[in-house]
Amino acid sequence: MNPPSPVGLEPAAAEILDRLRYWREQRQAVILAHNYQPAEVQDAADLTGDSLELSRRAAATDAAVIVFAGVYFMAESAKILSPGKQVLLPVPEAGCPLADTITAGELAAEKRRHPGAAVVVYVNSSAAVKAEADVCCTSANAVEVVQALPQDEVIMAPDRNLADWVARHTSKRIIPWSGSCCTHHRMTAADVAAARRAHPRARFLAHPECRPEVCADADAVLSTSQMLRQARDGADGEYIIGTEIGLLHRLRLENPDKQFYPLSARMICPSMKLTSLANLVASLEHLSHPVEVPEAIRQRAAAALENMLRV
Repeated sequence: MNPPSPVGLEPAAAEILDRLRYWREQRQAVILAHNYQPAEVQDAADLTGDSLELSRRAAATDAAVIVFAGVYFMAESAKILSPGKQVLLPVPEAGCPLADTITAGELAAEKRRHPGAAVVVYVNSSAAVKAEADVCCTSANAVEVVQALPQDEVIMAPDRNLADWVARHTSKRIIPWSGSCCTHHRMTAADVAAARRAHPRARFLAHPECRPEVCADADAVLSTSQMLRQARDGADGEYIIGTEIGLLHRLRLENPDKQFYPLSARMICPSMKLTSLANLVASLEHLSHPVEVPEAIRQRAAAALENMLRV
């Protein structure tokens, strides 16, 4: 749970980690780092994982302050699940292009166009958009959530690639929103072919935010948590990883006897790389950049998340 010892580090880095430890204790804080964060931020965090997993784990702690090294919608999710805790986003400019592809008003209009459809919203969305949903989903449970709904017609937002993946695994009619993650969507079948030529013995794991043709070429289509589990439990010794390159740091730490290669060196999310150790320290020291969610929106978004957890 503690940041690593500063022994052996450069003086400046050791000082930052000392200050981070000091202010974390002073604020009774827990530091969360998404799997896509820079390696040094992941190493300094108390908890690493995917966005909803981190928010749920933080809610179960007795911490008074949550510092979320991630992007804005993730900090909002932490606030939705921990309304009594102070939630800080170290870099307020850290947004998500996928989440930005839809607003609550746009989703409300889509609901009016399809009045009989259920509404499933990916957790990679704003609190206000979640509040318009019947139920939320993650990349790991999207198919299961959709299958559990009584309706035969389902609006899925905002990621069209995730919606396509779900549509291929259910008989229900999926109405996709047009959004996508620019980091995952830029990958093509040509990138997969190049990676396979470079690493012919490697098993290719793709995230469902990738294009349909990339998912079709994968040996398995998995969420980040599922990729971590596959790497840990699988017999293969080499993997091509089709998601943001930050995940490779944790994969390599947890599996030092295995080899991991990025699908492409271009699989970098600029927003996820904005947070530094200095940002974490400054946010804790000054309690800067708190994230708030209006209570009416928070309650509706929490209900959508709770509906997902019941599935």
